[in-house]
Parts: sequence; C-alpha cells; structure tokens
Amino acid sequence: MPIVDIEIVLKANETIPSEMASELADRVGEIFGSPKNGTWVKVHGISSSHYAENGGKDEDVYPVFITILKSSLPKPEEMQKEVDTIISVVASISNRSRSLVHVIYEPEGKGRVAFGGKIVK
Repeated sequence: MPIVDIEIVLKANETIPSEMASELADRVGEIFGSPKNGTWVKVHGISSSHYAENGGKDEDVYPVFITILKSSLPKPEEMQKEVDTIISVVASISNRSRSLVHVIYEPEGKGRVAFGGKIVK
C-alpha cells in the first residue's frame, strides 16, 4: 500500500524527466518489498519561486521532500535503514545531494485510509 509523494524544488529550466516516476516507483517498491502495483509514487515539481526558507535560502539549494504513507510503520531501526536507502536512491535519480533530501513518514494508514471504498486493515 505505500503511497510516496516526492516534491522536487526545480532549478531554473529544470524539468522532471517522463521516466522518473516509473524509475522511482520501481526502486522504492524494491526497498519496501512491495509486490507489482503495490507501491504508488507521485512526483511533483515545485518552482524555485514557490519555495523559501526563513531568513532567505542559500543559492543552489533545491531540496527534495518525500512523504511516505504506509499501512503500518517499521520499527525505528528498520525505518532508519529504509530512510538511508530511499535518500540514496532519490538523491541519485533527482541529481541532488543526500543532504537536500528529506523524508516525512505519515501516521499509519491502517484503519484510516480506503482504497476503492475499503478501509485498509
């Protein structure tokens, strides 16, 4: 069930390649051990004019924000391994430094998310 939203702050004249979402879905699905069609990935570009940091951002800072929704969360030590691997994959594919890739886990989806009208158990 994992749903992964990836938001990339775009550099001037940068676009998201058409194959990026598919490549990320395959790689992240492998990390999660998902069956075919078991991990869904959405990739969004954010114009650098729509991103800011308080006090002003440093030049050449174009981060990536990853939000992950899973039916249940891994144990903290497993989560850290997952984060490390996801950051490496996304940094490589998005051509960003690992230090600019940030991961946010949503609360467990079990009992509060419905697919096709059925609550995830």
